[in-house]
Amino acid sequence: MLRNLIRLYSRPSYAVWDRCPSVFQGGQAHLFTLLGNSKAYSSATSERKKFYQDVSISQGDDGLFEINLDRKKLKTPGGKLFTVPNEALAIAVATEWDAQKDTLKFYTMHLTTLCNTVLDNPTFRDKDQIITAALKFLETDTVCYRVEEPSALVELQKNEWDPVLDWIEKRYNVVIGSSCNIMGPQIPEETKDTFRQHLGSYNFWALTGLEFVITQLKSVVLSFGLVNRHLTVEQAVLLSRLEEEYQIRHWGNVEWAHDYDMYELRARTAAGSLFVHLSSESSTVKRKLLQD
Repeated sequence: MLRNLIRLYSRPSYAVWDRCPSVFQGGQAHLFTLLGNSKAYSSATSERKKFYQDVSISQGDDGLFEINLDRKKLKTPGGKLFTVPNEALAIAVATEWDAQKDTLKFYTMHLTTLCNTVLDNPTFRDKDQIITAALKFLETDTVCYRVEEPSALVELQKNEWDPVLDWIEKRYNVVIGSSCNIMGPQIPEETKDTFRQHLGSYNFWALTGLEFVITQLKSVVLSFGLVNRHLTVEQAVLLSRLEEEYQIRHWGNVEWAHDYDMYELRARTAAGSLFVHLSSESSTVKRKLLQD
């Protein structure tokens, strides 16, 4: 799963790549393709002329890893030293910076943005607040809201969404259900408590990434399926856009707009999922990457 995520990105060529070759193997197999694809479609204007040539990583006395741009240490927007907890995440972030061309397109650097969010914590949230925000999406989860017509879409939702719902209910021994009512299904408090406990098992870094994925897919169910390797990024994104894709097949679409939305959502979702995994301890990440 992790290796598949990595292949969704496009590989750079810089010294830091060789620092940990066992983590990101694959020769010319691509690292960060999805982020590369999002560059071609993004309409954001957050850009700046590139001001560095070389990207490297180093480990500080505290054991944290830093990103160096021409030997100058990278800092967060809030002015803090940019540090990450393990080498694998440092390599991934450095990759984003090295992949930039003449112009820095910050809106394509999702891993860097997530790290900045953790380090600066601009909204001053703690773990409990993040968990509460994430669980609110369970009450309005994409896969829980069903239509009553047309019959073809009703059948499509049943065939595509029910297996994921069945999986998560069995995986966590909970009841979620679905509803055609505008108020959605009534989620039992026991289910919420189970998911709250599960979310609480993530460290602050990984939890930030998981909440990011949930907000992209508008679904706790699909996000859990993704980070648990039950779904791929492509599958999770398609399932989150099921009704939209159905309408497009029947009524057509503006091709460039559809491609833009799809690539952007895939890029953000892939980055968030990768961030969750890379926010684990370095040794665990390396082992999982090699096994996948």
